[in-house]
Amino acid sequence: MFAVMRSQVRPAIVTLLALSVLTGLLYPLIVTGMAQLAFAHQANGSLIVRDGRPMGSELIGQPFNAPAYFWGRPSATTPFPYNAASSSGSNLGPTNPALRDAVKARVAALAHADPDNKAPVPVDLVTASASGLDPEISPAAADYQVHRVAKARGMDEATVRKLVAQCTQGRQLGMLGEPRVNVLKLNLALDAQGVR
Repeated sequence: MFAVMRSQVRPAIVTLLALSVLTGLLYPLIVTGMAQLAFAHQANGSLIVRDGRPMGSELIGQPFNAPAYFWGRPSATTPFPYNAASSSGSNLGPTNPALRDAVKARVAALAHADPDNKAPVPVDLVTASASGLDPEISPAAADYQVHRVAKARGMDEATVRKLVAQCTQGRQLGMLGEPRVNVLKLNLALDAQGVR
């Protein structure tokens, strides 16, 4: 009986060790090495670096709330907004009064920040995404904020609109997704103008 058991246990242990080395060590090293060679920027977090300092990732939103900056989508992550370790949406349905109240508060905050703006508020400025980490807004959401940002920076609106256009990305492969504006890249482009 022990001989039969030993004949089954030994191959099981050898297989476990071999697969542990293969899938737990060799495979991750090979995939990581290939990623570093072929896609180093993406493999290292798609970081945006200015003057040798990482400013953030182009894939993770950041909170901007100063009038001189473009604001991104609201974030529902906890315990603080844009918490990459806690990606989540609000999970509030369209008939939930809490969602209605949150949207009203966000619309009021936008109106308070730019009382002269009477345009309709784009939906992505008042609703959180499913991840709570969206780094991008729609071109309409960026356009809605041009007046406030230009006024706060003492810049011409046409110059700010030009920066928005430069930072607007089209659809992937010309047909996938929607045009979008990366908020961090746009705000860094504004800072590069030297006007605050």
